[in-house]
Amino acid sequence: MNKTVNMNLGGFFFHIDEDAYQKLNRYFDAIKKSLSSDGRDEIMNDIESRISELFSEKLTSEKQVIGLKDVDDVITVMGQPEDYKIEDDQPKETNYNYTSSGSKKLYRDKENGIIGGVASGLGHYFGVDQVWIRIALILLVFAGFGTGIIAYIVLWAVTPEAISTSEKLEMRGEPINISNIEKKVREEFETVSEKFKNADYGKMGTQVKYGAEKIGSSLGDVIVSILKVFAKFIGALIVIIASTTLISLIISLFTVGSTSFLSVPWLDYFNTFNYTNTSMWFVSLLFFLAIGIPFFFLLILGLKILVSNLKSIGNIGKYTLLAIWILAVGLLITIGIRQATEVAFDNKVVTKQQINISPNDTLFVKFRFNDYFTKDINDRESFKFVQDSANQNMIYSNNVSIEIMPTDERLPYIQIEKNANGKSFNEAKVRAEKITYNLKITGNQLVLDNYFLTDVKNKYRGQEVKLFLYLPKGTYLKPDSSLRHYEETDGDYFYWNPDSDKDVYKVEENKVKCINCPVNDNEDWDSDNEDNINIHNPNVTINEDGISIKNDTTISNSKDFKELKINKDGIIIKTK
Repeated sequence: MNKTVNMNLGGFFFHIDEDAYQKLNRYFDAIKKSLSSDGRDEIMNDIESRISELFSEKLTSEKQVIGLKDVDDVITVMGQPEDYKIEDDQPKETNYNYTSSGSKKLYRDKENGIIGGVASGLGHYFGVDQVWIRIALILLVFAGFGTGIIAYIVLWAVTPEAISTSEKLEMRGEPINISNIEKKVREEFETVSEKFKNADYGKMGTQVKYGAEKIGSSLGDVIVSILKVFAKFIGALIVIIASTTLISLIISLFTVGSTSFLSVPWLDYFNTFNYTNTSMWFVSLLFFLAIGIPFFFLLILGLKILVSNLKSIGNIGKYTLLAIWILAVGLLITIGIRQATEVAFDNKVVTKQQINISPNDTLFVKFRFNDYFTKDINDRESFKFVQDSANQNMIYSNNVSIEIMPTDERLPYIQIEKNANGKSFNEAKVRAEKITYNLKITGNQLVLDNYFLTDVKNKYRGQEVKLFLYLPKGTYLKPDSSLRHYEETDGDYFYWNPDSDKDVYKVEENKVKCINCPVNDNEDWDSDNEDNINIHNPNVTINEDGISIKNDTTISNSKDFKELKINKDGIIIKTK
């Protein structure tokens, strides 16, 4: 059974055998004697810290006491004091005999660092110049969208700083023994002493000022560098956009321009809306110049941002392109103004046809389609090129509408208005006269075309056909469901249900009313005949919950009112 003592070594608490303690104490005494007074205390602190680390590695949960063998192992690693005794006048020449492998450990080198010493520490650990580490981190900042900054902050937080001499040796991968500790401490001591000995305090103030200016300048350089990288990115983006636009414009110019000399179907569409008769190739060229020249200058700007020594195209080239661009824009504006003036006026041609029916007859109205151009009455085209049975190129349109109107005439009649636009009233009227529209009146049936035609040479100038069906009071009307997409009468005057094929309407003083519609669907109640009355019927209860009617109660035969109606407007009671 051995006696143990408590020992505080390098800030750590240890239990150690008394024999081992005495040997360790003699070892420390021998080291002190081998060292000169300069820096001896700091060297001893570093040696104690290193030995405490080695002792800590040897302790386990089963072993809590430092023994004699542990001390011998540490002395073997650290070396004997007499092996490293240095005379003041002699250069140090030593033969290292130790078993330490000299493995590296990652620390932050604050002494050689710029911010936190992370890059310097990584350089020591990987054996790479710290400059390359810094360059890699900067590249990560821009290439990895800030990854370099995040990595630097994380490494700064988790990596300890090399403070003690043993940590600095471990950071560089040098063996942590007495010789290297003493060497490192003496180097630092001599460096500090030399600085104080040769200090020029007047110069130091200037250096402090210069250092502050250098920090400010460095910060400015960093900002400028970031802005330069951002500018390069913008330049590259401008080059890509401008190049893509120019290539698209060139392809469009040769594609659209060349087809103007050929017979292609969509060329007719262009000519129809080309009110000024300007060549498609010429219009395409003007658009190419008006859009392409600005993007060409953008391309030059982007290239200059990327390539600083790029030669300019010269003032002659710049001013020539500017003049061409102004000319192209001016011509496009002129064409646009002429295009607008071609449809500045509208006029119409009006014709009337009387419908001879007896007062008691019902007028049937329907639309028909031409199965040569379409197969369904519901197919609608505002504008379409067609070829008729005589192989003539025509403009086909379903821009037809009908409106029911009252009249004081004895017989009903239909008014056909053909409308068109032009650069003058006369031209608009001539173009309207060239609209071909047909209808047919057979007995009490009015059959209307749902389309009109005009020659392609007349071009599309907002042509339309408006039909006004004038009905005198008392006329009976039966509209066909085909009027669904064409009827545009004011709903207060004529409201009808296109889904019903049985409803018959009668023209009255101020409204066209359905005479055979169901009560719940009829909308022809006059507000003048609606009164608030009291219902004196014990079987009918009206309160805040609504209306309660007992079984077998016939409301329509009540002595208090003639009829009760419930619809979307509420409850309407019609008096007797």
